[in-house]
Formats: sequence, structure tokens, C-alpha cells
Amino acid sequence: MDQTVMTDSVKVFRDGAVAEIVLNEPQSMNALSAGIKAGLETHLPAVLDDPTVRAIILTGTGRAFCAGGDIRAMDDRGAVSVQGRMERSYRWLAPLLNAGKPIVTAINGAAAGAGLSLALTGDVVIASRDARFKAGFPGLGAVADLGLGYTLTRAVGHVRASDILLTNREVSAEEAFAMGLASRLVDAADLMATARQVAAGLAAGPTVSLGMTKRLLRRAYDLPLEAYLEEEGLAQVLCFGSDDFAEGVAAFKGKRKPAFQGR
Repeated sequence: MDQTVMTDSVKVFRDGAVAEIVLNEPQSMNALSAGIKAGLETHLPAVLDDPTVRAIILTGTGRAFCAGGDIRAMDDRGAVSVQGRMERSYRWLAPLLNAGKPIVTAINGAAAGAGLSLALTGDVVIASRDARFKAGFPGLGAVADLGLGYTLTRAVGHVRASDILLTNREVSAEEAFAMGLASRLVDAADLMATARQVAAGLAAGPTVSLGMTKRLLRRAYDLPLEAYLEEEGLAQVLCFGSDDFAEGVAAFKGKRKPAFQGR
């Protein structure tokens, strides 16, 4: 895999159409320090906007995926300061949640607080058996942020999300997989190979179709049936007009594997 960017806090690798973003402060369990936040704010938009990137992996180094917010940076608790910190985070979080390309999160260890929020930005969440999940926020007297109430409820349902967010209990990798918080469960030694295999398959897929599918899945919670079907119809119009759909039809007729180009 070719390394394209490396900083003290965030690494970015490219392997063909897959970009791998790695949180790289293992000494602090990849807590969201100023360095990691700056790296995400810098690198995520570049990766998301790059048309040659057709799938993204997000993971961490060391024994944790991400331990959440950096408590050392929370001394200034004034309303203006807190609101400013949240708005800066939303500048990279919202594009990540709304990305039109598939995202794989590879959870190598603890995903707590905002780390759990980051884990659930994945369309495919692959958990190592060493992974564990915890809301964290109740232990500090804070509300779940970085979209966690939104994504967790959609992943596991209202009752389980309430249990996790209110009681602050730790969820093992096995329980996370059973309840749908993680979509795949693998041995620690197989985590990155599995994530890369999944991402490579997604990157070779019909990018327009996958992006439209992601949008429709998100909208399914918000729209009445008639409005949803209208959006579905418009999405299908776009897909039928794509080069990848033409290639898919030609491959089907020719009894061969399609070679999608992501357009």
C-alpha cells in the first residue's frame, strides 16, 4: 500500500481507489486531540472530494480505535468555546456522514464516547474481537455528540440505544455484533485484511448506485412512503443514466463480470 500522507496524528494511505485514514496517537488511545481533529479536518474533505477515491477505511493504531474526546482540552467550558469546538467538528463530520462513497470502519480496540460516534460513520462496521464500545458521555455529565444519538438509534433501535447511552455500560464485540452495532466480527489478526478486502470490493462497485443507496437508506427514517418512493424514482433515473449501469447491463448480457468505473 502506497503511503501518501503522514503526520504525527493522522496517516493517509492510498491503494488504488481505496483511501485508508488511520488515527495515530496510540499513547492517548487516539483520543480526539487538537492534532487528530486538525488531521481529520484537513484530510477527510480532500479524500471525500477526490473522484479517484471510491471507498474509505477509517481505523486507529495501537490498542484503541478512538477513546473519545481529549479531556485535557476541555478546561474552557464557556458556551461560546464549546459551540465553536462543536462547529469545527461538524465541518468534517457532516461530510463524512453524508458521503456519497462507501466507508468502512475497522474497530481495532476501544471505541468510546466520540470514538463510538466515529465507529458508526461506517457503512460497514468491522469489529475485532478485541473491540469494545462505550458511550462515555454520561460519565462526564455530557450529551452524546458527533451524531451518536442519530446513528446509534438507527443501528440498534431506540431501546438498545437508550440502554447504551443512559447506563454507560460497556458493550463487548460479540454483543455489538449480535445487536447490529457492528456488521462483521473477526479475529484481531484478520481485521485489516478483512477491511481492505471489503473496501476494495466496494471501490470496484458502481459508485453512483452505492451513493444513491446510502442516501435512500438515510432518508428511509425521515420520509413518508410517498415521498420516499419519489426520491427512489429520481435516484433510479440517475443510476440508469450512469456509465456504470450501461456497463452492468452489457456485462449481464455478455455473461461476464462488470468493470465499473465509478461514474
